[in-house]
Amino acid sequence: MEFNRIKIEPLSANIGAEVQDVDLTKLDDTTFDQIHEAFLRHQVLFFRDQELTREQHLSFGRRFGELHIHPAAPSPEGYPAIMRIHADAASTANLDQLKAGKRAVAGNFWHSDVSCDPEPPLGSILYLREVPEVGGDTLFSSMYAAYEALSGPMKRLLEELTAVHSGEHIYRARYPNNEVKDRSDYGYRRAGRFPISEHPVLRTHPETKRTALYVNAGFTTHIKELEPDASQAILDFLFKHIQRPEFCCRLRWRKNSIAFWDNRCVQHYAVFDYFPAVRSGDRVTVKGDKPFYKTNLRSRKHNAAAE
Repeated sequence: MEFNRIKIEPLSANIGAEVQDVDLTKLDDTTFDQIHEAFLRHQVLFFRDQELTREQHLSFGRRFGELHIHPAAPSPEGYPAIMRIHADAASTANLDQLKAGKRAVAGNFWHSDVSCDPEPPLGSILYLREVPEVGGDTLFSSMYAAYEALSGPMKRLLEELTAVHSGEHIYRARYPNNEVKDRSDYGYRRAGRFPISEHPVLRTHPETKRTALYVNAGFTTHIKELEPDASQAILDFLFKHIQRPEFCCRLRWRKNSIAFWDNRCVQHYAVFDYFPAVRSGDRVTVKGDKPFYKTNLRSRKHNAAAE
């Protein structure tokens, strides 16, 4: 697709682009289609100098699909599909301080958002209205590039594996004073614990059909088919592998900036290096679908035909 309505400035060879000359509150269908194409191509998009109300933020998210409700994080009153992102002098990453009543900073570990859900989010749209003068950057890593850099034998091994993703250890620690949200009014199954799901270690992107690595240090606890020691060894290798600089780009935030990333093929890390400064805004997240891997699909069809 030719980008004649928007200007695209790639940030690296593998991931990330800044979209210029666009107002997200005034999108015609052609401009939206070009943003969608750029999103699939670059995996994470950055927009500067945006002025959005919460309703406009939600409306932009709905252009991509139904909105996701977070199982644990707080939302502003009357806006269940918005996750409040706020850190200041009362925020911490220390678990003991969280138990004593301090607030958790968001996203300061490599992860794909809420990968523990049975149908993890398609993408996340983070809008920061207030940012530190220095610090508070977000790192993004392409799971396409991470997969493609693996050796042939490693790819073949991972094709057959399933990973368990859990929110219990993350959300119990980060929100020790909160109960599991009742999301049943929004199409989620009512549960007494935070989500735990199984997903293929390799994931086929439902739109681009490209293969991405789909395990992350935040939520992935183990590989189902392996003994504990072997599972941990493989995961430790993969968690380190995805951090290679050539897979990554880095966003330096400015006031009223938006980052929109594809959770199906991107991991991110919000750097908490700005205490006690304020970093504040909202995140709207778009619902996704159940992860699959194309080889697994072929195997299921073959098995069904043989029965």
